[in-house]
Amino acid sequence: MQTVTLSLFRFDSPLTRLWVLGQMGAARLVLPRVPGLAFWKLCGSGTGEGFTPRPNWGVWAILSAWDNMKVARQGLAHKPFLAWQARADEAYTIFMEPASVRGHWAGVRPFQPHGDVTGPIAAMTRATVKPARALRFWGRVPDISAKVGADPNVMFKIGIGEVPLLHQVTFSVWPDTASMAAFARRGPHAEAIRAVRDEGWFNEELYARFRLTGTAGTWQGRDPLARSLQQEAA
Repeated sequence: MQTVTLSLFRFDSPLTRLWVLGQMGAARLVLPRVPGLAFWKLCGSGTGEGFTPRPNWGVWAILSAWDNMKVARQGLAHKPFLAWQARADEAYTIFMEPASVRGHWAGVRPFQPHGDVTGPIAAMTRATVKPARALRFWGRVPDISAKVGADPNVMFKIGIGEVPLLHQVTFSVWPDTASMAAFARRGPHAEAIRAVRDEGWFNEELYARFRLTGTAGTWQGRDPLARSLQQEAA
């Protein structure tokens, strides 16, 4: 069964931040040679809750899709993952299995869905924003970001992207499908979804849901998903 990993890395010093900027080019030469790696994307992140147009030069991500869990764990011990982890001040990886996918990413379907989700659910939205609609899109996002950050149900969230302003990825983890759906139906998020449809903000969209299967490392000094995964396994 396909395994998807989101690996986050925090770099605090100016030298390591400069190093990882260079890696955004160098890692592209290495990743195609990692065994079992079917799909990958190198991403930066936004400031605050992450869902902002201002870049956070200290947090970077590698999103990967692997043939299976065993291959994923072996692959994460290769470069560039190992080199990034060695230089990072903190690293955290979330392991997932795709449950449902709609849309495309750079013209392909990168995730292979398998079954429904019970318990904690991860939601990922990836969009290519039309340049002519970018100002309207980013005018809505800060309000949505604040609501996500304030929602007591959200267990983890980050905004990442391949190209600042135009290629955006939102990632969040919720205790169950019901709480995630309730957030999506109300307030600024629901209004933004209507605007996307009515005004045609995106050239390309992908919506995916995942079942959590594990974590490694820490984020902000702890594993924010450990307790939920333990409860699910009990």
